Parts: sequence; structure tokens; C-alpha cells
Amino acid sequence: MKYQTIAFATSTLVGLVAASPYHRHHHVRRVSKREVPQEHSHEIFLNITREFLNKENPKAIADPVFGLLGDAAAKTGAGQVTNLACLQQETADQAFTNAKAAKDIRGMSAALVYQTLERNTAGVGVNSAACTDKPVNAEIAALSKKHQDPAADGAAANNKEVALALAKQLAAVGGDPMLALESGTFAPGDKSDTTFKGLSCDTDTDPTGCIFTEKKLVLDATPDEITAAAKGVTQTVTGGTGELKATHIDITGLAVAGQAGGATGGQTSSTPAKAKNSATPASGNTNSNSNTNTNDASCDATSSNNGAAQTQANNGTAGGNNGNNSNNNGNANSGNANTGNGNNVQTFTGSFGGAPPPVIQSSGNRPFSVNGDTFVGKGAALGRSCDVQHNACARAVNSGQLDGEVSQCDEQNTQCRAQASLRKRFFKRQATDFGSCSDPSVVFKDGLPDRQAAAFIANNQGDFNHGSAQKIGIIAGFICQRLSDSCKAPAATVESCNKAQTAAVAATQDETAANVFNSMLIGGSASGNVTVRGELRLH
Repeated sequence: MKYQTIAFATSTLVGLVAASPYHRHHHVRRVSKREVPQEHSHEIFLNITREFLNKENPKAIADPVFGLLGDAAAKTGAGQVTNLACLQQETADQAFTNAKAAKDIRGMSAALVYQTLERNTAGVGVNSAACTDKPVNAEIAALSKKHQDPAADGAAANNKEVALALAKQLAAVGGDPMLALESGTFAPGDKSDTTFKGLSCDTDTDPTGCIFTEKKLVLDATPDEITAAAKGVTQTVTGGTGELKATHIDITGLAVAGQAGGATGGQTSSTPAKAKNSATPASGNTNSNSNTNTNDASCDATSSNNGAAQTQANNGTAGGNNGNNSNNNGNANSGNANTGNGNNVQTFTGSFGGAPPPVIQSSGNRPFSVNGDTFVGKGAALGRSCDVQHNACARAVNSGQLDGEVSQCDEQNTQCRAQASLRKRFFKRQATDFGSCSDPSVVFKDGLPDRQAAAFIANNQGDFNHGSAQKIGIIAGFICQRLSDSCKAPAATVESCNKAQTAAVAATQDETAANVFNSMLIGGSASGNVTVRGELRLH
């Protein structure tokens, strides 16, 4: 796959990692000639891998998409990973670790598929560099090979070997071996094509992946070969929950690499193709007809009508109920999905495409939870709830399950976040010892110098005089370094700052990330008043 110089930013979830005022946009603009095969073509697997990577991300990898890019772009989101040839493996390995700890088959399956996806290289028909580092998980280690550009010599044989190995690992964790077919790539491009356009696609607004919805996938093997490869595999993970089925597209008629004609089926799901991408969440959607089992306490993800459940799982809203395992699809008539212990502090009532998942406040060090993910700060949790609602809404519109426009989802998300930010409160800075400095908080705001979009900046420009940046890691890293060097803060404070930075980098790069950082370091969320000290007014 052709990869040349890129002015890069990925999607709304991955801002440009740069502090320069010339980097002004959150969204991607790919401005150079290249074949763009892969960053977002398999989006469903990136989305789920991202979800599980963010549960614990000690190396501060910015986003799974960076693992699929060439070195020049990958290094901006590699976090603490220095061997860029292994960034994809490091990402898959950590996401798999987190999913395996939770015995989540869906998360493990997505991480395994992600590990085998094709990575951008420096030319059409050029193979990506091999990663020789040893991963933590044996399942990831078994997939040391990955898909290569179909125009490369020997690609068909390599890619088939990868798919069959993937089928075995999927079976071993209790997943669907047929997902291995979805790890494939495009038809080979013409090496003499000077436009480098190839036969690929790269649409970051398609929640499933353009390679599926545009039917550009070339299968590496037949369904029968996948079944044969997985036959007799011993399942090593038992008692797993959740699932991810190969139901994104109807593979009938798709080309099989190296064979005449197309595939003849072999799907394991009885879900009709039209219903496969339903994104209407079970939680809070009292009018949904896409899942007739919504109120059935015995209904779970093994229902043959799993199209909605699958996409709900992809966007993190499946069931909206992590406090009641007896009903993964929740109670759509309740609007709060049987939240269990604690109080739901999400008061936003907008329900276009479904209500936002509840934000449950309980006790402990991370007292707020959304769909099982816990947060230190209320603002971060509310922001996640709003974003989950937005993603479900957008997917429902894009899949045709919901009449309307994605812009309506965007407007609803703005209203949801605005309502959360109106809950103003005052707090006094905790008695943390910041050495000779004060107020190390970060704000995410509009109207900053040389910025056309909102960005991160230190509140206290006197002690932390750094310009703005579109990724919080740059600002948070500077603050932590300044606390250690100039401020002479205690080691415990610096350690807390580093932990806050890691958590913030893993969060959505907006006010949510600022709230995460501030909550962990000083106990509050982001203020809009740069240089305020002492008592801070927060939203």
C-alpha cells in the first residue's frame, strides 16, 4: 500500500497530536498521493479495540488507528511505544489483555482481528515490517504475521495463512471463526498506477467499515476452509461473555483470492443482511422495533437477531446495563436500563436514536460508571454518556434504522454536553503539594490564539507557560515535567500527575480529557478561566 507524506489527523476521536498553531483541525485531511487502504476500512474492529485499549492503557497509545499507519504518522500517536513496527501488536496485545481479564469474547475477538489487519507501507505492493518483539498474550503471539498488500509477491498465500491462523485463535477464545474472513483486504492494485488510488476505500464515518458496506473485501479463504481450520480447536477461555459475529455483510459472491467465482455463503448468523448494522441501543429506546426481545429477561446476545446487539456492542451501549447481568438488553421501557446500585445522575432527556446510557454514581475511588467503565469525575462520565448516545444515533442513521440526519445527532450531543456543563460548582484546590507552583489544571476551550477550534491549554500560564495543543498529552506532559523540574513538587505529586496524564490521553480528546486530568490531580474539572488561581470556578 502506498504511503507518502501525510498531514494527518484521524477522526473525531483522534485529534492531531501537535502543539503547533498550524495544526488547527480535529478532523483528518489526507493531502498527499497514496493508496489509502486501511486506516478506517475495518472501522468496527478499530472501534471495539479502542474501547478495550482505553480500559487500561499504560503506554498511552493515542488510538488503534496509529498502529495501521506508516512510521511517519504512527509515531505521533505511539505514546511510550518506541518500536513503531510493533505499535499494532502493542495495541492489540493491551486491548486483548483488558478484554481477557473481563472474559469479554467481543473484545478479545476484535483485538485478534485488529492484530492481523494490513498496515500502510512505503509503496504499492510493499510488505510491512515484521514485529519481532514478544507480546504478553500467546493468542497475539500466534498471529505474528499480518495481512500484506495484495499486490505484493506471495500476498495471497500469506494472507490466507493469516486468516486460517486467526480462525483458530478466534475459536480458542470462544469467538466466531468466520470473523477471520473479515480481516481480509482489497483486490490488488496496479503497481504502475501513478495515481496510487488503487481499489481501496477509507471512510472514517462508516461505523462498520467501507470495505464491508461497499463490498470491496476479497476473501482470503472460503467459509469451508475457515470451518476446517477451526475444527477441533480447544477453547482456552471459558465462561466468556458477549459476542461478535461475522454478520457485517453478505459474503455471497465476494471474490476469493486466487480462485475463480465468488463465495457461496457460510455465514454463521441467521440475521438478514439488511438488519445487520442496526445501531439502535436497547437502553432508553422505548419505540425500537429492531429487537423484539428488548424486554425479555432471558434474551441475550446469542439470539439469531443479533444485528442490533452486535452494533450496540460495538458502540459500547449494548443493553446499557452492566449492573444486571440477567438481562443484557436492559429494559427499554424504563429509560434507565435497570441501573442497579447507585443513582443515575444523567438528566439529559433527549432521545433521538435512544436515550443516553445512565451515569451511575456510587462510592469508591472511581464513583461514576457508564456501561461498566468507571470515572473519577462526574463531568468525564457525563461526557462519555453523551458520546455513547451520539455514536449510537449516528450509526442508526447511517445504517438506515433511524430516519433523519447525522447532524441531528450532532446537535443532540451538543445539547447533552451543554446541559452537563451548566452544573457549575465551586471547589477549593486540594491540599496537594505542587511545590513552588499553583493550579496545574488544564482547560479545553474555544477562542485560543491561533486556533480555529477548541484546544487544550494550562489554566495557569504563569507557572505553566505552554501554548495550546489539540491533544492533552502535550500539555499534561509539560505540566508534569514542570512540576518535577521548576516547581520542585514532591515525587508523589509528580507520580499522580503522570497517572493523570496517562488516563487523560486515553480519554476522548475534548473536555472529558481535561476533566479526567484535573480530577485525578487536583480533584476538579476544567475551568474556562485561564490563569485563575486558588479557588477555581468549574463547569
